[in-house]
Amino acid sequence: MKVIHIFLFTFTLVARLAAADDKSPPPVTLDALVAQALAENPELRFYEAEISAAKGERKTAGAWANPEVSGEVGRKRVRGDISAEGTAWAVSVNQTFEWPGRILLRKAIADRSVQLAEAGLEQFRAALRAEVLRRGYALFAAQRRAAAAAEVAARGEELVTTLVQREPAGVAPLLETRAIEASVIKLRRASSEGAQEAQEALFELNQLRGRSIGERIMIADVTPAFGDLPGTDELIRRAVRGNFELRQRELELTQQGFKVRLSENEAWPSITVGPHFSQEKASDKESIAGLGVSLPLPLWNRNTGNIATAKARELQAQTSLRLAQRDIERKLRTHVADYALHRKEMARWNPEIAEQLREAATLADRHYRLGAVPLTTYLEVQSSYLEALEAIFATQADALTALAELELLTGTKLTK
Repeated sequence: MKVIHIFLFTFTLVARLAAADDKSPPPVTLDALVAQALAENPELRFYEAEISAAKGERKTAGAWANPEVSGEVGRKRVRGDISAEGTAWAVSVNQTFEWPGRILLRKAIADRSVQLAEAGLEQFRAALRAEVLRRGYALFAAQRRAAAAAEVAARGEELVTTLVQREPAGVAPLLETRAIEASVIKLRRASSEGAQEAQEALFELNQLRGRSIGERIMIADVTPAFGDLPGTDELIRRAVRGNFELRQRELELTQQGFKVRLSENEAWPSITVGPHFSQEKASDKESIAGLGVSLPLPLWNRNTGNIATAKARELQAQTSLRLAQRDIERKLRTHVADYALHRKEMARWNPEIAEQLREAATLADRHYRLGAVPLTTYLEVQSSYLEALEAIFATQADALTALAELELLTGTKLTK
């Protein structure tokens, strides 16, 4: 008994000190949290830099090779009937020209890299939005569950204090007191677990928002809307057009096709062309000017190895696209079924059930003190309130998760 009272006193004291130190921040909506995350998430800079890097590679892919300038200088000596000595020098400028179409293919490959980077940023933003909504609702639910458990536990503590002050008349009142004390311990445990879940969700949410990890947030009341979805066939069509993963696989397949064509093009040599001029001066002055052309002869290396590798990579890209299509359809059908199941479950609820159960818990406490309600009814109503509240939040969270996954899979907003 003494140990329980010490535990309850310590817990209450810590809670009151925490409440005195920190004032509750103003409530913030989930949409506001999403806007903050999309503006300040530090990982966005990574994807934006990836786009800049891909655009830099695009510039490099379209650039010509720099011309090469070479020169020679020396002395020329002539011996014979007339001996003479003078300067000899030569200079040439050479420009390498790629085989026709090669630069265009490289630019096309680089363009797909830019599109892949942009699709990656778009996908991250959509996933970030879904994760912030999920974590925000988890924080909201944990805060409400912790507050409800603390409220019920506080009533139980007050009731225990009242019963202890009375002179127990027999075994039954003593046993009832012990039962209520045990209930309070479980309720405090539920409140602590809710607070711990809220803390974890808060830390993750602040990390997504790019804010201080310990910054406190109070989520405004959330009333999730779970509207009707388009038909499964329509969702599949939307996924084919808008799914980020499929778009990436299609871009990779297109890019790999260009790489096959590039490897075949590279079987033909580059051509180097440039003027040259030389002059020798001993007894006479001799000048030579001309135009030189050089290219390697493709006799031993026809780039067959790289061509085979590129074709194999293209086959892999085709297979990856087909597998991704089947996997996305499976996930989409699974989440559609989950969403429909949760909506069906929520449709059976009384819309005011949470508030009515809260009022019932308060009513049971008041009437138990008056002796009009037995202990079993009192304890059952208190625990049922918290269990029902947990079931409500868990079902809504699962429905929100299924809806968010469907929006990611289709790449479209499905509800208002």
